[in-house]
Amino acid sequence: MRLLPPNQELGWTPYVWLIYLGFFFVQPVVDRAGWKEWLATGLASGVFLVLYFASYWVRGRRRLGIAAAIALLGLAFAPWNEGAAVFIIYASTGIAYIGNAGFAAKALGGLLLVVAGEAFLLHLHVWFWIFAIGLSLALGSVSIHFAQRSEANRRLRMAQDEIEHLARVAERERIARDLHDVLGHTLSVVVLKSELAAKLVGQDPARAESEIRDVERISREALAEVRKAIGGYRARGLEEEIARAASTLRTAGVTPQCETATVPLSPAQETVLALAVREAVTYVVRHAGAAHCRMKIERVNGCCRLEIQDDGRGGAQVEGNGVRGMRERVEALGGTLQRETTAGTRVTIVLPLAAGESANG
Repeated sequence: MRLLPPNQELGWTPYVWLIYLGFFFVQPVVDRAGWKEWLATGLASGVFLVLYFASYWVRGRRRLGIAAAIALLGLAFAPWNEGAAVFIIYASTGIAYIGNAGFAAKALGGLLLVVAGEAFLLHLHVWFWIFAIGLSLALGSVSIHFAQRSEANRRLRMAQDEIEHLARVAERERIARDLHDVLGHTLSVVVLKSELAAKLVGQDPARAESEIRDVERISREALAEVRKAIGGYRARGLEEEIARAASTLRTAGVTPQCETATVPLSPAQETVLALAVREAVTYVVRHAGAAHCRMKIERVNGCCRLEIQDDGRGGAQVEGNGVRGMRERVEALGGTLQRETTAGTRVTIVLPLAAGESANG
């Protein structure tokens, strides 16, 4: 049976504090007490040890009852054994852990008033006043201070654990979005080119071979992108992403139209816009059934505006994981994303530029 709960912070210090219990035996030794006094002293010490170790198994105001019981031992034996002042000291330090600092201070003050009243009425020795009141006040106040600091540190550790948990959740969501962006687009292109190559095998073997080589190249690029995504270095330049998107659209039989102005973007903004282009073009290739797709980047009123519009079927209002991930990234940078599906599909992203950049524009 454990005397103390499994708490690494406690260590062996609770056993060290028991050294002060020895003062309770000083007077019986000095006075050459008889067996009755020794029996009472032993029984009181046993009761104290039970209460002392029990106090480490309870929390909050439940400790108040234990502290009160220990204090009663001190009050009961004080008239015959001045060493009983140690019980008052133990009780005062135990009170520190019964709740908030205000309540603990009031409980400590009440205990010391009761002790002072007994000492005054029974004309106890001055040493009892010094130990039972003076030391109890000093050690009790210090214990209250450290108890509050310990509680604050405990709450801080809980908050840090919660923050770490939320950070891990956010990181998993980020990885899920990144892998969706990387593999969703690339696998769509691989499927598209593979189907095209299969159709061209009998008609144009040379072009079919070229498409298969493109599939190999894109697959290698996808593998590299996955590695970069895992390492956190997934970003591609916006200009390169638009060029790649135009090539993908042409392969799918969609005529691209690109209007791009030079806009000074931060690396984070460029990454978000590049991913938006990739996601939007993936949708056009997979679902839109469009013949034309226009991509436009311009600077308007101190903001960068990206618009991607196709003339496909539109009508789909439900946002998938790709659009949701795109929106979360844009809003994280203080931007907005609008998606209209009345005549084809139009995605409009607006990101605010830095003060210096917008002023130059």
